[in-house]
Amino acid sequence: MRVLITGGAGFIGSHIVDACLAAGHEPFVVDNLSSGSRENVAAGVPLFEVDVCDQPRLVQVFDEVRPDAVCHQAAQMSVSRSVREPAFDAQVNIMGLIHVFDQAVRVGAKRIVFASSGGVLYGDVTEPAPENTPAAPISPYGISKWAGEKYLEFYTREHGIQGVALRYANVYGPRQNPHGEAGVVAIFSKKMLAGEPATVNGDGKYDRDYVFGPDVAKANLAALTAPLSVPFLALNVGTGIKSDVNVLADRVRAEVLKLNPAASVPVALHGPSRAGDLRSSVVDARLAGETLGWKPAVSLEAGLAQTVQWFAKRSG
Repeated sequence: MRVLITGGAGFIGSHIVDACLAAGHEPFVVDNLSSGSRENVAAGVPLFEVDVCDQPRLVQVFDEVRPDAVCHQAAQMSVSRSVREPAFDAQVNIMGLIHVFDQAVRVGAKRIVFASSGGVLYGDVTEPAPENTPAAPISPYGISKWAGEKYLEFYTREHGIQGVALRYANVYGPRQNPHGEAGVVAIFSKKMLAGEPATVNGDGKYDRDYVFGPDVAKANLAALTAPLSVPFLALNVGTGIKSDVNVLADRVRAEVLKLNPAASVPVALHGPSRAGDLRSSVVDARLAGETLGWKPAVSLEAGLAQTVQWFAKRSG
């Protein structure tokens, strides 16, 4: 199967490329490299340096690739930037998405998988939220993800294709970009490996459901290939287990010290709180197990160890 992966040079997208290759599929990548990297993309995989907002270039790519399925990962992914720049968030996460969906339909793709976000759709939830939890996004990022799901449902109904929206919890792991505002595990790993104090936003009592990137890639592969009994599905992808940011910082610090017990690793500092952050977010992913046969395989402890080791190998 020919699979076009937007954002495929990024953190999650590149793991999806790897999962597709391992399963014998033929992946193609569209990425503007604003946060992704060519180094993330496996050798031999075609990479088109194209922005999803550039409709004319996107037409050319789809004409060349003519994918059987599309996995749409490209996004403006910062909650706080969406609060500061809601128009930019909508341009990328709504208009860019529509461009991709239009081209997928035009060339005859049969299925679209879309990276949504359970972490922002459900609002503050203290217990694992199932998919029928009412959507309550409080940031423009969450609003655009909710709109993306509704657009995908419309396209499946209007054009007779199949669509799966995967509502990610907080994804972390190797290749995550430590230079933006998203990706707290990557940011903590980079700082602590350099012997610098990491900064926890506010009091750090923000509960999150952390799910390992390669596990999320397997969920995407299942969503691309599993038989579906309905045209459109929205499925949570997470662990159902929550950890607050203070605990996360302590665990990352412990992993850094395991690698180098003699290292000087300051404890995390506390900075100002961040606009748009929820107090608690955790998802119930049992439906993904029932419909796709997917469940998370890597524990937070094991995933943090792999992530810190990956960053350590690249820290020089």
